[in-house]
Formats: sequence, C-alpha cells, structure tokens
Amino acid sequence: MKKVVTISLFTIIVMGLLASCGDNTSNVDTTKTDSTISLNGKTTQGGKPDISGWPEASQMAAKDMMAKYGEPNESTPRMLVWYNNGPWKKTIIYDQEVKHIFPVDHVDVMEQTIDYKVPSNKSTDVITYDGSVTIRRTDGELAAKCDKEGANFLAINLANDVITGKKSVSEARAFYATTIKEFALQNKMSPYLESLQFSVSKGGTNDTDKHGVSEEENKQITDAMKKMAEKEQ
Repeated sequence: MKKVVTISLFTIIVMGLLASCGDNTSNVDTTKTDSTISLNGKTTQGGKPDISGWPEASQMAAKDMMAKYGEPNESTPRMLVWYNNGPWKKTIIYDQEVKHIFPVDHVDVMEQTIDYKVPSNKSTDVITYDGSVTIRRTDGELAAKCDKEGANFLAINLANDVITGKKSVSEARAFYATTIKEFALQNKMSPYLESLQFSVSKGGTNDTDKHGVSEEENKQITDAMKKMAEKEQ
C-alpha cells in the first residue's frame, strides 16, 4: 500500500516565513559537543541524519531548521535537537505529528522554547489561548509547538501579550487567526511572524516553589531519602 502524504493548509501558508526571517546561523551555540547519532542507523551523504522515514511535516521542519541554523546538536531516532539557536533556548523536531485545528488544520511537530517566568495567575489564560503553548513553571520556560518557526514566533508573541495584559484570550485568538489568514490570502506579513517582539530572559526564570511541609519535616524527609538511596547503591 502506498503511503499518502498530506500537507496541511497551515503548513502551506507558512512555508515562506523562514525566507523573511534572515540568517541566524551565527547565533547557533557551537560550544556544545556534537553528539549526533545517525537516525534509523543511517546517515545521508555528508553525515547528515537520515529522516526519510519521518512524516512530511517533520521532514520539512528539519530541512528548514538545518538550512537556517545548521546541523542539530543532538539527534535520536525520534527527534532532532538544537540548543541556543537564534532566539530559542531549545528547538526539538519530533518524528510524530500531533493534529491541531487552531486556527486552521495543521500538525504540530516542532517545539521551540525560551526562558520565561509565567505568573501562576496567568497560566490558565495561556493554555486557554493556545493548547500548543506549554508552561514549564519549575524550569522557568515557555514553549510553542507547531510545524513552522513563524507560527511559533506568533504563538509565543501572543502568549506574552496575554501574560502582560496587552490582549485578552479572545483577542489573542482572533489576532492569531487574522494574522494567518492575511498572510495566506493577502501575502501580508506581520512582525509577530518574523521574530519575538519582546526581550527574552536568559536564565533566572525558574520557580523552585514552596515546601509542602515544615522546615523540620523537610530535613527529616530529605535525610531519610538520602539514606534510602545510599542503601540501594
């Protein structure tokens, strides 16, 4: 049986975004050791990972990111990973598509992360605005997952607007849909699609939370857990 490949409307309408974003290859972190593993036990000519068996959206995202940021810092049979590429703390492309229909039909395959401290009282608003935006409170991170970098820029920019009170949830969703529609039908490019429109923190955004027990109990519990670990060694 032949495999049928479907490219979503959302993928098609944002295919041109990378060309307008400029070359950020110089921002790629080259200090990390390249631990790239060939995918599926194979590498293509020139040592590049073989992603020929991946879904079409994942392949397109990988090719776009490699063209813009160079080879990934890490890879496994299921994902490609870049660190500190351009404005992002981390970019991960997965070999699995996740269906998403906001604002139009598409699949999520690429997650891009920044350092961002989201106030607890804004968390519900953020996930209501877009279910593909993820808050990692303890790590102090905010991530967006879509199929194109331009869409992730848009998602994160609007999440920031919701968090800072610049837009309500409904306003952010409407802006997202209008921005994509105008780009697709009128070739109108919004700055929200091109880059992050706010200053991004570099670390210092993590939230260690608070103890759920007294200080004395905390010490007793952590000491007991250490002893358990020592016995298991």
